[in-house]
Amino acid sequence: MKIMVVGGGGREHAIIKKLKENKNITEIFALPGNGGMHNDATLVDIGAKDIEKQVEFAKVNNIDYAIVAPDDPLVLGAVDALTDAGIPCFGPNKAAAIIEGSKVFSKNLMKKYNIPTAEYEVFNDLGKALEYLDTSPIPTVIKADGLALGKGVIIAETREDAKNAVRSMMEDKIFGESGNNVVIEEFLTGPEVSVLSFTDGKTVVPMVSSMDHKRALDGDKGLNTGGMGTVAPNPYYTEDIAKICMEKIFIPTINAMNAENRTFKGCLYFGLMLTPKGPKVIEYNCRFGDPETQVVLPLLESDLLTIMQATTNGTLAETPVKFSSGSAACVVMASLGYPQKYESGFTLNIGDDVADKVYVAGAKLVDGELKTAGGRVLGVTDTAEDLKTALEKAYKNVASVTFDNAFYRKDIGKKAMEVLK
Repeated sequence: MKIMVVGGGGREHAIIKKLKENKNITEIFALPGNGGMHNDATLVDIGAKDIEKQVEFAKVNNIDYAIVAPDDPLVLGAVDALTDAGIPCFGPNKAAAIIEGSKVFSKNLMKKYNIPTAEYEVFNDLGKALEYLDTSPIPTVIKADGLALGKGVIIAETREDAKNAVRSMMEDKIFGESGNNVVIEEFLTGPEVSVLSFTDGKTVVPMVSSMDHKRALDGDKGLNTGGMGTVAPNPYYTEDIAKICMEKIFIPTINAMNAENRTFKGCLYFGLMLTPKGPKVIEYNCRFGDPETQVVLPLLESDLLTIMQATTNGTLAETPVKFSSGSAACVVMASLGYPQKYESGFTLNIGDDVADKVYVAGAKLVDGELKTAGGRVLGVTDTAEDLKTALEKAYKNVASVTFDNAFYRKDIGKKAMEVLK
C-alpha cells in the first residue's frame, strides 16, 4: 500500500513512525514533511494547504490512502477534494472540521445540545465587546473565532488586559480574519486533560488521556507555546471521570454533529477542564493534538492504519483498539527564544541510539546535513510501565540530541507525579 501523510511537524512524524509498523505499507509520502523525517518517509515538496497539488500527486502516484493531519487543510476541505478524486482519507470533511475552524460554531453547538462548557458571549462589534468587559467577571478568556496556529486564546487577569486583547484581535488583526469575531468566555479552574478519540461518526473510541505543558519555562512560567512536553495517561483523568465524559461530552458531541448534518470522521480532540462542577469542554480540535500524539501513539498496540480505515469505512465498532497499560513521556526541545524570536540553521545531531524515540518538528536537510528550522525542533519520547521510569528514560534520551541554542523544560511530568504519590 502507498500512503500519503499531509503535514510536516512532530505530530506527523509520530503518525508516520506508527504507520511503519504495518508491513502491508510499501511506501509513505510526507507532504511536505520535514528534513528530520527523511529516513521514515519520502518527502514531497507540496505544502499542507496546497490541496490541488495534493490531489494531483495522489492520483499520479496511485495513493491507496491519505491522512490529512493539520487543521488548516482539514478546514479548507482537503478531505473533500481527495475523496472526490477517489482517494480514501483519514480526517473530517470541511463541514465537520468547522468544529475547530470556528470557536463561535463550537460554542453555539455545545450550548444548543447541552454539552458542558464555560459560559460565553460572542461579539463582532469592538465597541459592544469593550462595553461588555466593563462589567464581566475577571479574569476572563478571550478567543479569536478562527484558526490562529494555536495562539488565538488570551487569558486576561485584568479588565485592561481583556480590553487590550479584544482590541489586538478585532482592531489590530494580530490573528488576521480569525479575529473578526471574538468569544469572551468564563474563566474556568481545575486540571486540564487532553483526550483524543477515534470516531467513524457513529462509534467513538477515546485514546489514552494526556497532560500537556503549554508554558515555555519551568514552573509553568513564561509565554504560552504550542506545547513543551506531554505525559500519558493523565492521572487526573480517572475511570469515573472518563465515564462522565463519555456520557455527557463525547457521545453527545458526535450526536450533535450528526444532527447538524456534519458527521465527524477521524480524530476528534477534546480539550477538557475538570472543574469543581464536573468536566467541561475548553476546546475541540478536528485532528490529532501536537505534542499529545507523541505520547498517545507510542502506547497504541493495535494497528493504526486499520483503525484509521475503520473510521473512514464506518466499521470502528468492529475494530480492535488497544492501548498499553504503561506510560509515556515526551520532552520538547526548542530553539532559544521560542515562542517569540529565535535563530535557526544550527546543526542537529540525533544519536542513533535514540533516533526511533525522536519526533522531528522543525528541521531541514542542507547538503545532507540536518539543520534546525523552527521554534519547536523535536520531541524526545519514551515509554515504560510507570510514569516515573518513562520520564527518566525520556530525559536520558534528551542527552543524545544536540543543537546550538537548544532549551527544554526540566519539569515535564512533575505535576502528574505529585498526583500519583
